[in-house]
Amino acid sequence: MKFVIFPILLVVGAIIGFAVSYVLNNMKVSNAQKEADKILNQARKDVEKIKRDAAIEQKEEAHKQKMDLEKEIREKKAELKESENRLLQREANIDKRDEMYQKRETILDEREEKLSERLEEIQNEKSKVEDIKKEQLELLEKISGFSKDKAKDMVMSIVRENMTKEISEYIRERENEAKLEADKNARELIVSSMQRYAADIASDQTVTVVGLPNEEMKGRIIGREGRNIRTIEAITGVDLIIDDTPEAVVLSSFDPLRREIARVTLESLIKDGRIHPTRIEELYDKVCKDMKQKIIEFGQEAAFELGITKLDPELLETIGKLHFRTSFGQNVLQHSIEVSHLSGLLAGELGEDIVLAKRAGLLHDIGKAIDHEIEGSHVDIGVDIAKKHKEDPIVINAIASHHGDTAATSVISTIVAIADALSASRPGARNDSLENYIKRLSQLEEAANSIKGVDKTFAVQAGRELRVIVKPEDVDDLESHKIAREIKEKIESTMKYPGTIKITVIRETRAQEEAK
Repeated sequence: MKFVIFPILLVVGAIIGFAVSYVLNNMKVSNAQKEADKILNQARKDVEKIKRDAAIEQKEEAHKQKMDLEKEIREKKAELKESENRLLQREANIDKRDEMYQKRETILDEREEKLSERLEEIQNEKSKVEDIKKEQLELLEKISGFSKDKAKDMVMSIVRENMTKEISEYIRERENEAKLEADKNARELIVSSMQRYAADIASDQTVTVVGLPNEEMKGRIIGREGRNIRTIEAITGVDLIIDDTPEAVVLSSFDPLRREIARVTLESLIKDGRIHPTRIEELYDKVCKDMKQKIIEFGQEAAFELGITKLDPELLETIGKLHFRTSFGQNVLQHSIEVSHLSGLLAGELGEDIVLAKRAGLLHDIGKAIDHEIEGSHVDIGVDIAKKHKEDPIVINAIASHHGDTAATSVISTIVAIADALSASRPGARNDSLENYIKRLSQLEEAANSIKGVDKTFAVQAGRELRVIVKPEDVDDLESHKIAREIKEKIESTMKYPGTIKITVIRETRAQEEAK
């Protein structure tokens, strides 16, 4: 019996446990459902609240924009009203001025009529005086028995006979005295002018020294495997000399403008601290753009120093370019300023127009600013520039005649020629060997620039190396070798030079994109 009851109890207990578990699970599900409904209800309330807040905020923003718009409209209306009042006032002023001019015109017409009447009266009186004079002269001739011409011839004959010898002797003495006095005065005038303008003599050289903050900067300028220094030399056409000189780099080039651009670029790189090929090119492009303003400033400073006004801005820029040109080692702008000063002093001593003489002296070598860009002598180019800017004919003649190519037509032209000779002949003012050296380097660059496909040419290493940059879109790699041979043959056939010249043709292709 016991064995039968025990299994039954086990079955009943299992059924009860299953029932209890089922009830508990239903209770948990019911509670979770209630909690979920509660959360959903709360979320719906939050959403409704957010919508109400957004609607209120939108209404406030719309109201604010409406108020701002109304305020702006009121301000515009006020401005229009004020403009209308000003126009009305200006129209009233114009009417008053017109009425005043009409009154003045009436007064002038009355005066002109009175003057015409007075002029007619004067003409009548003059005719009467002429008639009386003629009658008196006829009466005098009748009384004397001589006509006017006969009496004049008789008097002149007597005077000529009596005074011929005395006049000849007097003229001879005065001529001798005048020659002696003129020679003495000319010497004193030139010496006095040179003493009154005693400027320092400074011949332009072909190197510029750039100071460095420390020795470490030399290594940064050279760059890894020399890429920085190669980039600087390639884009500027200037040779960088980095030696044992402490905290200094030497820039070498025969062209002062290239040297100045390279100096400013290098100093900017040193201040910036970021020295790499891309940054070098960026700063070089910026310096090239800034150099135009600096050139204009050189022209303005020269004009201000000399007191010369009314110069065209384009002419001032051309004058400023003279700062970067040399003639036999002498800076052309300084030479022109010196000639201008001397011309002004000489003109003052001779009683001529000082301002005009200074202007002619400053512009006498203006053609040298662009004679490397345009064919022709600097005299012809200078005359064309002066005519283009409608300079005074005396200034144009001074430019044309200062080397004796054209006859001088005024005293000022002669003065400018004298001042030019004085400035050039001062001891140490010019250096023939430097001028010949610069001409040889210019000829080297011209020989390469004449080849088709060449973009830029730089003569460096004192003319021992010629770097030629070609246009990559027009010249391929094989054509580069052909261009190098053509330049070599042209230099050998047209120039005389010591030693050898290394010709390097550079062709660079860049692909550049910008990520945005």
